[in-house]
Amino acid sequence: MNEVNLWRRLKVAVAHLPIHHKSSVKPSYVYRDLGQGDVEQGALLVEGRFQFDQKDYAISPQKGWHESWPAELQKVLFTFGWLRDLKALGTNEARLCARGLINAWCERPQQNDIAQDGVIMGQRLANWLAHYEFCLETAAEETQKRVLDVMLKEGRILAALLPLPPHGWEGLAALRGLLAAFMVLPEQQGFLLRFQRYLQPELERLILSDGTVTERSPEAQFQIVRELLSLVSMLNALHISTPPIVSQALEKTCSVLRALCHGDGKLALFNGSFERSASEIQTLLERAERYRVITPILPQGGFIRLTLGRSLLLVDAAVPPPYGFDYRAHAGTLSFEFSYGPQRLFVNCGSALGGGWKGALRVTAAHNALTAEGESSSEFGKDGHITRRPSHVSYAHKSTAKAHWVDLSHDGFHAPLGAVWSRSLYLGADGEDLRGQEVVEGERDLSFKIRFHIHPSVRVVQEDEDVILHAEGSIWRFRQNGGKLKVEDDLYLGQRRPEKTRQIVLLSEPGKTIDSQAKKLLRRQKIIWVLERVPD
Repeated sequence: MNEVNLWRRLKVAVAHLPIHHKSSVKPSYVYRDLGQGDVEQGALLVEGRFQFDQKDYAISPQKGWHESWPAELQKVLFTFGWLRDLKALGTNEARLCARGLINAWCERPQQNDIAQDGVIMGQRLANWLAHYEFCLETAAEETQKRVLDVMLKEGRILAALLPLPPHGWEGLAALRGLLAAFMVLPEQQGFLLRFQRYLQPELERLILSDGTVTERSPEAQFQIVRELLSLVSMLNALHISTPPIVSQALEKTCSVLRALCHGDGKLALFNGSFERSASEIQTLLERAERYRVITPILPQGGFIRLTLGRSLLLVDAAVPPPYGFDYRAHAGTLSFEFSYGPQRLFVNCGSALGGGWKGALRVTAAHNALTAEGESSSEFGKDGHITRRPSHVSYAHKSTAKAHWVDLSHDGFHAPLGAVWSRSLYLGADGEDLRGQEVVEGERDLSFKIRFHIHPSVRVVQEDEDVILHAEGSIWRFRQNGGKLKVEDDLYLGQRRPEKTRQIVLLSEPGKTIDSQAKKLLRRQKIIWVLERVPD
């Protein structure tokens, strides 16, 4: 055990010791949660059920908490983020259910590693205080004292755990939990001092210079904006001026969040994202920013955003996020999404919080990208982190008033197969002509597939070698040259539940090499595809 870990263990042990303090009945300051809850999930909770990964789990104040639940479920439950679902329901039964579950935790707090993890603990503290007016303000004094005593104890433990290793946006949520503990008992100045000490370093490692979050995920981008806005709300309640670094971070992250939304106002699906609702995103942005700015170029974030006419093309053009920020990253390097107005046409398949779906949706095959010999461009270990990834990703973009050209490549297949994939994209004709060229270059001919996942709202009809996409307000024709075309069944989880849809799959034909460089012993295989809007 190194000296840092030993010192942290000693601090945590001291934090568990009882301290003498003036017992409080109510927190000195409160604030309100800014999130939109799920009314259906709230109704299930009142009935004693929690839905996770398409399954129902029994949970109630009487039954308490169980360490036998799946780890991913525990991570969700133990943050108490679902309190906003009960608040969204808003009934007296929902209020009593929320109060009962918090009280059950305080009477028998979970002590496993998940419950005591700093980022889980921080979110729990912040969520308890954010929903205090909703479910605890009218509770018996005994209950309120019990809750505040637990918040003080967990606040001390959290302070002892700092600084935390990289966790993505949850690292900022953990600091917000420390600020929540200070709002409960301002006499404990150490909470505020440690929050102020670690705020700037955490923001610097979470947010890149162009405003993109290090996780390179639209969902994480949304969460960071909400965390920053919540911090502003809490500091205002405390009558503390917002630090300039927070205001600057909020301005940058908001413009990137707008850039990572489609024409329907919902999130693009890269690296563990869901669509979310347009109203939720818009409400958050309206609260957070003074100017409706969209960042057109994200050099550090590595996303390419191209618009022409009513079309929007978003491309993941960078290596996956670094270790510590890659727990929810996907093997979607060089994948893209394409929409026309509010209508999504080509989409990645979405993500899941846990269970078998989580792993299945992380692989390259769940993205609009190329898989070679069944391999993904990145691989994941049992702990969820990336064990193999592309080391070099390149892109070049040029444009005129009438068209965009993008050239991309990555070496994610070099280690297992000795191959490099290059993708060239063209968007022209007022956004109604999207073309691609896919080239695999390696020491031998490979079997590869290129997938185009289609949004469930689009009707798909195959006509010989062409595929017709019937979208709301437009019809599109897809064709290809150099491979074999198939239309297959598919599933979409962009809205958190499986929806049946279709996908176009282009298969290579090994042996039909278009070029061979004898000196380098390299072979090139190529497929060209075109998506064009059919004139009205």
